[in-house]
Amino acid sequence: MRKITIDPVTRIEGHAKIDIYLDDQGHVADTRFHVTQVRGFEKFCEGRPFYEMPSITARICGICPVSHLLASAKACDAIMGVAPPPAGIKLRELIHCAQFVQSHALSFFHLSAPDLLLGFDSDPARRNIFGLIEDNPEMAKAGVALRKFGQEIIEGLAKERVHPSWIVPGGVNAPLAADVRSRILAGLPAARALAERTLEFFKTVLDRFAEEIENFGSAPTMYAGLVNESGGPDWYDGLLKFQDADGKTLAGGIRARDYQRFIGEASLRDSYMKAPYFKPAGYPAGVYRVGPLARLNVAGAMGTPAADRELVEFHQRAGGPAHSSFHYHYARLIELLHGLEKIEVLLNDPAILETHVRSHAAVNCLEGAGMIEAPRGILIHHYKVDEQGAIRWVNMIVATGHNNLAINRAVGQVARHFIEGENVKEGMLNRVSAVVRAYDPCLSCSTHADGTLAMVVTLIAPDGTVVRRIG
Repeated sequence: MRKITIDPVTRIEGHAKIDIYLDDQGHVADTRFHVTQVRGFEKFCEGRPFYEMPSITARICGICPVSHLLASAKACDAIMGVAPPPAGIKLRELIHCAQFVQSHALSFFHLSAPDLLLGFDSDPARRNIFGLIEDNPEMAKAGVALRKFGQEIIEGLAKERVHPSWIVPGGVNAPLAADVRSRILAGLPAARALAERTLEFFKTVLDRFAEEIENFGSAPTMYAGLVNESGGPDWYDGLLKFQDADGKTLAGGIRARDYQRFIGEASLRDSYMKAPYFKPAGYPAGVYRVGPLARLNVAGAMGTPAADRELVEFHQRAGGPAHSSFHYHYARLIELLHGLEKIEVLLNDPAILETHVRSHAAVNCLEGAGMIEAPRGILIHHYKVDEQGAIRWVNMIVATGHNNLAINRAVGQVARHFIEGENVKEGMLNRVSAVVRAYDPCLSCSTHADGTLAMVVTLIAPDGTVVRRIG
C-alpha cells in the first residue's frame, strides 16, 4: 500500500489535507479528507453571557463573520423570546445578502477561477489569482469589484467590514442612513452588469469540463436548504427542507428548534470536523449536501426575475436535481446575481429606513436555536443558558460540516478516476483538491497558494521505502 498526501489543500478557507492510498497495482484503494485544526468555540463559550455570543462566535471566521453573527443573534432572540422589529429584520437580511455577494465573489474569482480559466493542468506557479490577473485582467477586476461592493455594503451598514458589532440580540443597533441607502443603490447597476457578464462567460466554458462534470462528486445524494412558504430560497428565515436524489421531499417545514429530530452528528477518526447526517436514514447512509447547489435543487424558484431565468437554464444544462459538485460554481454565480437583486428589493422598501430596529428583553427561555443559510450552506447555533443568562452548553453545525461526508465521497471519486499508477502528475492531484474547492469549504480561515507547488506528494512502498517524492 502506497500513500499520496496533499498537504495542505490550497485555495480554501482553513486547513486540510488529503491522503490517497494506492494498492500494489497503482489503483486508488481509499482516500481520506482530514480537517487538521480544532478551535474549541463550543467549549470556551461556556460561562459567557448569552448576549456576548454573536461577537464571540463571529471570530470563528474572518471570511463569513456575518453568517455567525446572524445565526447567533437568532439563537439569542429565541432565548429572549422576542422578534426584532420589521426594519431590524430587513436590515439583517440586507447585510446577509451583501455577505453572499462578497463571499461568492471570493470563492469563484479568487479561489476557483484559476482552475476554471487557466486550466487544471496549467503551471501551478501561475495557477493563482496573480496568473489570472495576467491572463484575464478584466475577469480579475470583476472579482475584486464584486467582492468590494459586498464589503462596502457591510461597512456602510455596520461601520466595520469584518466582525461588525452592529448585529445584536433583538435586531441591529443602528438604523440605515439615507445616504448609505442611496450610495448602495447607485452602485447596484454596475455590480449587476459584472455578475451577469461573468455568468454568461462561465456558461461558454462549461463544455470544456465534461470529464470533470461527470466525475466531480456526481453521485446522487439527498439535499437540504431553507425555503419560504412558496418553496423559494429564504436565506435568513426559511424553514429546513430535505429532498431525495430524485427531487422528492423527505421532510419539510422544519424550524430551528426541531433540527435535532432530523440531523444527527457523527465523529470521524480522521477529522476534527463533525459529520452531520439525515437522521431518519441513519449513519452513514444519510449523506446530504447543502450550499449553492443544494439550494438550487430544493428551490422551486429563486423569486427574483434574472435569477429565475438563470435557474431554468441551469436545470436544462445540469439536470434537475443537478448532482455534479462541479456545478457548485454555476449555482454560486446564480446566487450572486440573486443576492444583488434582493439587495435592490430590500432597499426600495421605504420601511427599511425606519428607526426602530431593536427589541429588548432579558432571559425568557433557557434554550434557543438560530438557523440561517450561510454562503456555504445551512448554519445552526444552539445554546442553553441558566436563569442568569450564562451559557451552559453550545452546539454549532457549520455549513461545511453538513457537506463533510459528501466531500469525502467526492474526493474518492475524483482520485479513482484521475489517478493511476506511479506517474502521478500535478494536474491529477489538483483535480482532487479542486473538488474540495467546489464546495468552498470554510474550515476557519483562508489558505492560499503563493505560486510554488502547493503540496508535497510522497509515494511509500509497503516496506516503508520512499518510491518517489514530488514537490
